[in-house]
Amino acid sequence: MLIPLNLLIVEDSADDAALMLHELKHAGFAPISRRVQTEPDFLDAMANLPDIILSDYSMPQFSGLRAAQLLKESGLEIPFILISGTVGEDVAVEAMKRGATDYLLKDRIGRLGPAVKNAIDQKRFREERRQAQDELLWKTAFLEALVNTSLDGVLVVDSRGQKIFQNQLFNELWKIPPEIMADKDDAKQLEFVRNRTKNSREFIEKVRYLYAHPDEISRDEIELVDGTIIDRYSAPVRDKDGVHFGRIWRFRDITEQTKLEEQLRHAQKMEAIGQLAGGVAHDFNNILAVIQMQISLLQFEGSLSPQQTDFAQKIENTVERAAGLTRQLLLFSRKQAMQLRELNLVEAVAATANLLRRVLSANVKIDLKTPDEPLFIYADPGMIDQILMNLAVNARDAMPKGGQLLIEIAGADLDTEAAARMPNARAGSFACLTVSDNGCGISESNLKRIFEPFFTTKSPGKGTGLGLATVFGIVQQHQGWINVASEVNGGTAFSLYLPRLPEMTQKAIAQKKMTGSLYGSETILLVEDEDILRAALQKTLTRLGYQVLEATTGDEALNLWNQQRNQIHLLLTDLVMPGSMNGWNLGQQFLSENPNLKIVYISGNSNLLKDGGLEEGVNFLSKPFELMALARLIRRQLDK
Repeated sequence: MLIPLNLLIVEDSADDAALMLHELKHAGFAPISRRVQTEPDFLDAMANLPDIILSDYSMPQFSGLRAAQLLKESGLEIPFILISGTVGEDVAVEAMKRGATDYLLKDRIGRLGPAVKNAIDQKRFREERRQAQDELLWKTAFLEALVNTSLDGVLVVDSRGQKIFQNQLFNELWKIPPEIMADKDDAKQLEFVRNRTKNSREFIEKVRYLYAHPDEISRDEIELVDGTIIDRYSAPVRDKDGVHFGRIWRFRDITEQTKLEEQLRHAQKMEAIGQLAGGVAHDFNNILAVIQMQISLLQFEGSLSPQQTDFAQKIENTVERAAGLTRQLLLFSRKQAMQLRELNLVEAVAATANLLRRVLSANVKIDLKTPDEPLFIYADPGMIDQILMNLAVNARDAMPKGGQLLIEIAGADLDTEAAARMPNARAGSFACLTVSDNGCGISESNLKRIFEPFFTTKSPGKGTGLGLATVFGIVQQHQGWINVASEVNGGTAFSLYLPRLPEMTQKAIAQKKMTGSLYGSETILLVEDEDILRAALQKTLTRLGYQVLEATTGDEALNLWNQQRNQIHLLLTDLVMPGSMNGWNLGQQFLSENPNLKIVYISGNSNLLKDGGLEEGVNFLSKPFELMALARLIRRQLDK
């Protein structure tokens, strides 16, 4: 098969040109040629990029050396063969300097075919080599860019441990000084890296082990002296023939990842505690509810002596304190739903302060300053307790040798001008709760982060970093804000501003006057699996005049409903019960059959308030509850 050839002939003799074409055809080429003999024509023809140029040495208007020079200056890589009748060695050398590929004598024109084939092959070889070099340079640049933009610090060493390459992130991760990076002594860099690790001996032993076992892949974690956690990976590097060449090391900073994993484990632990606390709270609150109802029945009799009345009141106060402890347990585990109510902040803080005196160290003196008049807010009592507990524990930790903890309550009426001078404040009437200590204080840099979840300055195992974050969240839930003032070695003061209830409401709450009758004659279906509590509830409701039907499970209640649904006016049911149907499902089924039915739900786990349709004091009561609270809620529902 003939080889196509785009040929440019620089020759003034048509016969000589014809002879060249004849030789090329004889050598297996199929030439398409153009013949020129002047410089302008040569430049014009060269623009068409011929495969090869054959040029006579001497012509009347042009020369082969000039043609070679023009080709060289153009930068085009076109094979150029000089052909002449008499070419001396000096002419040949000059021609080669000017870019000629080869030269031939006209009396040896038979060598033209092989010479052309050789010139074209050399050109193709040069192009392939240049293409391979360009590809290699591109791949090298790509790989270098890839490694340098990697999220890992990368180090490549040969089989003797001599450094071949390391990226910039490796230098930054290990904080290697420029003078050590520039030093050709790799031992200095290794020594510097080793000294940056917390356990340098173990670090070196691992390096030595891997060089003694070149085929082994390794991955582990190391800790640096500054607390950074590094994921270290090492694998052998082999050449294209599979021969061991060296080792690649990859180092990744996983400090934040490790913190997140620790936070996840902590959250899972808190979730487990929460599940346990929810179950304990339900059973414990059932017990407290029984005690509360029995005391309420005694008080309801009205025949107690003053001393007996005082005993009953003390028992009732103790039940309330026990219920408060349960709320705190649920709050700690994030399982306590908000139970907002009108709360006398002065009374609530005073009760918690008494508890704090027993909880905190004996060398921490607690002082309480409160106004003479009650100060009411709309808040969750348990959450206010938790705020005080968290702030008090932080204050204790800030005073390891003892000190003073001051708790102050005051009213604060802020106009627009006063609110503008206070961060996060707004105009209005507020209750201000301030907790201050004379401890070590908080640095300015840490002060900016104290409310961040999981941020703590305490040593590992002594703080979760959740205390102040919880306080911040609770205050925000109550539509308030916090101001913090602190000075290193000068103590810290947290001032919490919570919206204050209007004066008229305070008076109404303080008097606690009940309006309307608590008695009735309607039929109530009571569903409660705790026998003692069910008996107490039945007795209470009966004494209030109601007709009571009793059931211990949802299935029993369903049977009673099917028999007497037209006589039942209100369903009073525990939410958590044994059997196939809980209180909520029972109520929803009854409502689908009788939309006019009134329902009151009760439970020892207020976390169930998170479910839609339940609202404290509207259609739900948390155990334990006062008899009067239950009586008022039932009457309110029936009178709708």
